[in-house]
Amino acid sequence: MADGMPRTIVITGVSRGLGRALAGRWIDAGHSVAGCSRGGDPEHRFDKVDVADDEAVACWARAVLDRVGPPDLLVNNAAVINANAPLWNVPPEEFRRVVDVNVVGTYYTIRHFVPAMIEAGRGVVVNFSSGWGRGSAPEVAPYCATKWAIEGLTQSLAQELPPCLAAVSLNPGVIQTEMLESCFGPSASAFPEPERWAERAASFILEIDAADNGKALTAP
Repeated sequence: MADGMPRTIVITGVSRGLGRALAGRWIDAGHSVAGCSRGGDPEHRFDKVDVADDEAVACWARAVLDRVGPPDLLVNNAAVINANAPLWNVPPEEFRRVVDVNVVGTYYTIRHFVPAMIEAGRGVVVNFSSGWGRGSAPEVAPYCATKWAIEGLTQSLAQELPPCLAAVSLNPGVIQTEMLESCFGPSASAFPEPERWAERAASFILEIDAADNGKALTAP
């Protein structure tokens, strides 16, 4: 798609942090953005969807596809992290929730949007990963495990897609978000805020195309 043309963008996790910052930048630039989060966002007409619920994602996808058609860009951003703890002290329900949102939720979104993108013969899937999807850290083992899973899932998806489509993993870098604050505490304030990060990242993501299929990218 030519540079500067309006895109149809679907993004999860838009209520805060990176998702909210990206959606705002893209809306301001004139793109059509369909977003969701567990809490929704009535101000921007973003929908309330738990990405870990297959039927909820299916209903949302049907509504979005009927309204705006197949997305040019599908961004799987929604994620949660466990409270800092050694792996053996992480409650089973917390471990399960991290996996369900970060990995299973990404699968559900792909499952319900990518067939329409394949039929349209175009589109890019961006699965948000992390530096902890290419490395590791203590006390966040569940989160690390899910982001390593995203890397592998994305590589396999890239090999399955037909020409003219692409799937990439994206490490956004270290950004001052609620998630980072839960891990780093006050020192999280040393890193850029989401709005500042999105000033460059929003256009960087829009430049990803079929030639990037399978790449593990890092945002500027």
